[in-house]
Amino acid sequence: LVGILHPSRPVPSLLDKRLVLVTGKGGVGKTTVAAALGLVAARHGKRVVLCEVAEQKRLAALFSTSTTHAETELTPGLFAVSVDPERAKQEWLQYQLKSRTLAGVLGASRLFQYLTAAAPGLSELVTIGKVWDLAQLEPRTGGSVFDIAIVDAPSTGHGLAMLTAPSTFASVARVGPVGRQAEQIDQSLRDPAHTGVVTVALPEEMPVNETVEFERSLREALGIGVDTIVVNALHPARFSAEEARDLERAAPAGGGATRARGGAAQPSAVARAALAAGLSEHRRARAEHAQLRRLRRAAAAPVATLPRVFEPELSRDDLER
Repeated sequence: LVGILHPSRPVPSLLDKRLVLVTGKGGVGKTTVAAALGLVAARHGKRVVLCEVAEQKRLAALFSTSTTHAETELTPGLFAVSVDPERAKQEWLQYQLKSRTLAGVLGASRLFQYLTAAAPGLSELVTIGKVWDLAQLEPRTGGSVFDIAIVDAPSTGHGLAMLTAPSTFASVARVGPVGRQAEQIDQSLRDPAHTGVVTVALPEEMPVNETVEFERSLREALGIGVDTIVVNALHPARFSAEEARDLERAAPAGGGATRARGGAAQPSAVARAALAAGLSEHRRARAEHAQLRRLRRAAAAPVATLPRVFEPELSRDDLER
């Protein structure tokens, strides 16, 4: 994380940006990485808000609390918001109409609900709009002011749709409040001093492929790059190649009880199981590190790694690690 937050090359670190979006293939640990970045940022004196979209509620489990569309304090300096697209739509209406009553009447009308449901990408637009607003020095919808908003964004395909929604609406609605707002958000997303993107992957073939494709698609769609790729849950390389060969020589094939071969005692069943486990661990780590090397060759962004935590469910202590 030190390498992610304070790179040696002369570019703004993630902690200098006002909005950081964390995305990746589903199940790779986006929430864990976003939460860890939030903890580090808070301990560097930042006032931080962690945002999750579509009311996923995964942050609540990590911090043993509940999260809502309103701000919830997780630890000193670190807050969380679970963005509800319908609430975000109502807030946008209220901001545009300057009236809570009018916004409620229009938002409840069947015609408005039909039109907004039929408008492709509107849910993504109001969601990224809410997230963008949390990163502003003067939020449109009121509430607290934060130094940085870190977003547990949707998986790469949906994440790209959310990031490109403002550009799409700005090109379609060239006049009026929707177009102006979308263009303003789009410009902020394209500004590397304001917005950063972190992609999380596992050291496996499919997540690596999707990460490389996302980086290419993001550059083509918005002209921006990924700031950092985080390879999560990397098995440690416990054995050298020579040690692995020693394990293979010491682990005889087949089963059976301890026996003598050529006067030498053979490993017991327990010892053979331990040797087999060690070899399996070595082969898995070797395959993962090969995928890590492949990603580093194919990706333009720097690649950082996080170790696998050997626990069925992450606790707060694991998150601290």
